[in-house]
Amino acid sequence: MSQRPNVILRGGPSVPDTERVLYVPDPTQRLKIFRGHRYEHFEPTPETALHAGRKLLVFTWSGCTYVAE
Repeated sequence: MSQRPNVILRGGPSVPDTERVLYVPDPTQRLKIFRGHRYEHFEPTPETALHAGRKLLVFTWSGCTYVAE
């Protein structure tokens, strides 16, 4: 069963707008998203944002790390 989105991502160079609203099982933890050859890291904030009538937690981009070859 699909979970309802609870997070919106802010910032970061390589995450398309269509992938910025998502469900995160533990919204108190740092989020790491694989994007090709690197991971984009997002940190939870105390902010919320209204999106499509729903209040979502805001995560902000904190940097990236590259996958070792």
